[in-house]
Amino acid sequence: MLVCAYLQEGKIVKRKPAEDRKTEIVEAVLLLADLIGPDRLTTNDVAREVGVTQAAIFRHFPSKDALWAAVGAELQSRLNAAWQEALAAETDPEARLRALIRAQLTQIERTPALPAILHSRELGVSNGALRESCHGLMISFSGLLSEGLAHMAAQGQLRPHISHADGAILLISLVQGLAIRWALGARQFDFCAEGMRLFEVQLALFRRPEGIGAGADTQGEGRG
Repeated sequence: MLVCAYLQEGKIVKRKPAEDRKTEIVEAVLLLADLIGPDRLTTNDVAREVGVTQAAIFRHFPSKDALWAAVGAELQSRLNAAWQEALAAETDPEARLRALIRAQLTQIERTPALPAILHSRELGVSNGALRESCHGLMISFSGLLSEGLAHMAAQGQLRPHISHADGAILLISLVQGLAIRWALGARQFDFCAEGMRLFEVQLALFRRPEGIGAGADTQGEGRG
């Protein structure tokens, strides 16, 4: 009979199915990346958090780069699912844009290490797979925001001559800047609520005032 347990530091540790253990390890990385920083995180830290040996970590992930690649894939999966769910729930262009921003804020609130991982220079330089995942996420999110602004412009909801691409950059900068302020401020304010408040301020600046004709959004179309 196969006994699915092993001895570690005098304790019996039950073995989990491989996929369950991989998920647990990735979740531990996301937790520790927030607590001690992604650039300082070691596989020993992860092993201690999960309650296994470092060798057990490498049985599931052959290298630290492979572990970070799995983390990147998990973030891709979470964010893409959140964005698509947000878009599917709304039909009005402005409401869809609002839902996208709320989804992004919610994901950061649930996984506070997300901004640090996405923008880690050290991880990006040393891990090509993670760098590609993070870059792909930024491009995808920017594209969705730009598309949302283009749809607003098509319905006459956007100020004439606003570049869709520039608008997307401003919205991404809003989220990133807020995430930095949230982290530096020891997360003492409601991240999502503050993010949505600032989004509404930015949206008011994007929105076409009453009395101004929709016109041809030539600059937005050309650059968006």
